[in-house]
Amino acid sequence: MGGAALLAIAAAMLLAAAGREVVAARPRGLRTGPLQGLPARAADRLALAPRIVRAGLEGRLEVGALLACKCASATVGVGFAFLAAPAAPARLAPLVALALPAAGFLAPDAVLERRARRRVRRLTTAMPDALDLLATASAAGRSPLAGLAEISSGSGPLAEELAVLVAESGCGIPQRSAFANLRRRVPARELAAMFGVIERSRRYGSPLAEQLHEQASALRSSQRRRIEEDAARAAPKIQLAVALLLVPSVLLMIAAGLLANLDRFLAGI
Repeated sequence: MGGAALLAIAAAMLLAAAGREVVAARPRGLRTGPLQGLPARAADRLALAPRIVRAGLEGRLEVGALLACKCASATVGVGFAFLAAPAAPARLAPLVALALPAAGFLAPDAVLERRARRRVRRLTTAMPDALDLLATASAAGRSPLAGLAEISSGSGPLAEELAVLVAESGCGIPQRSAFANLRRRVPARELAAMFGVIERSRRYGSPLAEQLHEQASALRSSQRRRIEEDAARAAPKIQLAVALLLVPSVLLMIAAGLLANLDRFLAGI
């Protein structure tokens, strides 16, 4: 297989990886104000504003700047396509010419989606402790919003999102609407479950502290299982790295030692 074919395969894999990162659950109905001259219909179709919000970059990255970055990345992809397409086989040249610019256009979206997933993972990791604190505040007779306000004084993605929720509630937005806004910003099932427990307790008067403690225990068990699964998947990777990297390097060191003392071995024969 020649270098051009390998380049074509790499371009296709890059496009597929970028598309996989971009294709994710995208909440609809989220708006972040004026879009710097971009038509609203095009912005909704590209889902740029919700992606920026999910990545935690609202206020720091504008939709226009992201679109400019996408165009610049696509231009770089076009430049690489001009260099790579003529060197590719005739069958693969169109694929390279299309895949590289498309991958460049999707690359910023893929980076944002990856950042959003990492942010959600950090947020859900902090959820069990937050639920225990909220349960303690509820058992002490404080309202859920007061408990969330105390949790928002910390650091991390969860504290930042709860601070926004508390600020919205303080500005007169109904608590249910503030919860819905947070669920659109962070599409995590754990947050939806917590707000469902709070809403049921408010509506039906069910004990909140006990339900929050149970949810915290369930989340810790789920996180423990996920860590065990990640560790199980990491073992074959470590074995592969040992087999491909460490064993050959040790064999090379042994061979070097044998070659350095080859004259002594031959003298004894």
